[in-house]
Amino acid sequence: MRYQYLSPMNPHLARLAHIAQQPSRRIIGLMSGTSLDGLDVALCRLEGSGTASQLTLEQFSTVPYEDEVRTRIRRVFAQAEVSLEELTLLNAWLGKLHGQLVLDCLQSWGISPATIDAIASHGQTVYHAPQHQHQRPDYPLNATLQIGDADHLAVRTGVITISDFRQKHIAAGGEGAPLAAYGDYLLYSQAGEERLLLNLGGIANFTYLPASLNPELVFSTDVGPGNTLLDAFVRELFPGHHFDPNGEFAAAGTIHQGLLNALLAHDFFGAGLPKTTGPELFSPAYVRAAQQRSRTENISSHDLLATLTEFSAQGVKQAAELAFGPEPQAAVYVSGGGMHNPTLLRAIQRLLPACRFADTNVLGVAPDAKEAVLFAVLANETLCGSGVAIGAGRQRIPAVSLGKISLPG
Repeated sequence: MRYQYLSPMNPHLARLAHIAQQPSRRIIGLMSGTSLDGLDVALCRLEGSGTASQLTLEQFSTVPYEDEVRTRIRRVFAQAEVSLEELTLLNAWLGKLHGQLVLDCLQSWGISPATIDAIASHGQTVYHAPQHQHQRPDYPLNATLQIGDADHLAVRTGVITISDFRQKHIAAGGEGAPLAAYGDYLLYSQAGEERLLLNLGGIANFTYLPASLNPELVFSTDVGPGNTLLDAFVRELFPGHHFDPNGEFAAAGTIHQGLLNALLAHDFFGAGLPKTTGPELFSPAYVRAAQQRSRTENISSHDLLATLTEFSAQGVKQAAELAFGPEPQAAVYVSGGGMHNPTLLRAIQRLLPACRFADTNVLGVAPDAKEAVLFAVLANETLCGSGVAIGAGRQRIPAVSLGKISLPG
């Protein structure tokens, strides 16, 4: 298709302008989280923008990472010191890999890449460093790093790619996470219902959507570890497993209160909302230090998993109480890998008895697809939105267009 403009224009820029003016766009959202389980690929059709956004999820797949991919990422993931050569090579290698996985999904769905308007790539987080966490006076700023170079992805697929969404958020005064507030507010607000959209990923977070629809009250916050510690210790203690199947290992154990108290004895849990964190803090080393303080180094594997599961649930409870008082009452819609862990879900429901729980299927999006969908929404706002101003009542969430644009040629 040719585009007519008054002066010469790079054809890729002409296509970009045309896409922004279309009544609807087909955007593929990509998400690879801290659990390192695979790449979520969500093909979305988006009509309009801002509060008029309408989304249809056309296709969704999670492509599991092979062990080699996980091994390569873990060599640089949440490590204070890494090989600069390894990080540089992995950035390009992951970009190419993600591009190929997108093409594989499109082929399996019988869809031509030429019909896709854009790809929204979150990339793979390898380090998250909010200032309150790194506390380095020589670097008085927030920072984060995602790899999986989008130029490689764009060239491999032939599709315009938008990526690196978290950097603009930081540049405009945010912490780079969580970003769910934007898409959650645009897609899932409901007049008359207080909502918490709880994502149980490697790190757990929630978005608050007020019944009043007042955008100034909307916020997202990390609440603590979700699956990151559970998965790490399952891999260590139960060889051959990458996660706790149906929460069975934790269900077979008993919560150790002394260890739980030691795990919760960190300033993060009492800090005001919103806040961010990551596996850089909540790492196996953090758990081992808590075991030393509580003299629980010899706790059984099942008791350790039971205590870590309760630790994740307590993070959700404490953040909800910080936000809404001692007896939070809201409709809680759950997504993320942790929703497949019934032991973790039962613990959260026990700790928040006045809340009503459901998964995001009732909102029209599969729980496993939700994060990838939200990045497609962010890309849509980058292409044709006018900025979403939310959260002024707490910490204003920058009303900016997020993401860098990579052209395929």
